[in-house]
Amino acid sequence: MNFLKDVASEIGNEYASLVSDGISAGDTSGYIDTGSYIFNALCSGSIYGGVPGNKITAIAGESSTGKTFFCLGIVQHFLESNPDAGVIYFESESAISKQMIEDRGIDSQRMLIVPVTTVQEFRLQSIKILDKYLTMKDQKPMMFVLDSLGMLSTSKEVEDSEAGKETRDMTRAQVVKSIFRVLTLKLGKANVPLLVTNHTYDVVGAYIPTKEMGGGSGLKYAASSIIYLSKKKEKDGKEVVGNIIKCKNAKSRLTKENSTVETRLYYDRGLDRYYGLLELGEKHGVFERKGNRIVVGESSVYPSAMLKDPDKYFTEEVMKKLDEAAAKEFRYGN
Repeated sequence: MNFLKDVASEIGNEYASLVSDGISAGDTSGYIDTGSYIFNALCSGSIYGGVPGNKITAIAGESSTGKTFFCLGIVQHFLESNPDAGVIYFESESAISKQMIEDRGIDSQRMLIVPVTTVQEFRLQSIKILDKYLTMKDQKPMMFVLDSLGMLSTSKEVEDSEAGKETRDMTRAQVVKSIFRVLTLKLGKANVPLLVTNHTYDVVGAYIPTKEMGGGSGLKYAASSIIYLSKKKEKDGKEVVGNIIKCKNAKSRLTKENSTVETRLYYDRGLDRYYGLLELGEKHGVFERKGNRIVVGESSVYPSAMLKDPDKYFTEEVMKKLDEAAAKEFRYGN
């Protein structure tokens, strides 16, 4: 079908290509490990997957649910798996410090913090970076993070505030939508993933308690995956050492929507890699529960003991079965 290639060259659309050649802006180019096997499975259908490597992923939740910690964990694994990679971190909350980055084991020389205050500023700088990146012959892996969309103002809101006005910018949602409409194709073309954190709010008048993501529909339509987070405390004795995070797949083009898992987020070391696998294994027959214990060979052990010594119990054979279970639990089709 050579005439189709001629059509592609004539219309002047840099994103047009034969499906047989690969849809560069549409295909998923691998995954980024999140640091949690069960969270990987929720996002990709495999415990060895993660968030898509060239798509927009939104992580939304109420205050203090660990959105930034989730992002930093993904950044850490992205840099570890790509020794030449770099991360552009657009930050609107003034909450990131060098100490926080280095305490998480992230190489601070490979992470650029870009403070932004308005959505227009984010659009201008992100597109400028992508356009420059697309002209480079030697493109090193790159990742974008926007933390957070909900804290960004608009140019009009800033101008009104300086003029002493307190009126709300009713065009904000449209501005956000236009930004992501442009960014989505450019990110796919450049093979650059974007993580966006955002806040959620309770929908007033809903028949049942419902959470919705702020900022209008722009991010909602552009994101390949939207994960909602909610939490409960994790204690070690009387000391609160972290949170148990409930993760709901509110939208996904890769895995079953509305699936939920629980992960454990420690304040000092991030996501617990193995937390949540026992429940997945029980559901699909990898593990058998006997009272409060899990049957392992001829004996039985408490779940907490398995999670404290994962190398002993999560063998290569067990992990293979868990990956098969993840495919059954979260992927579309057979």
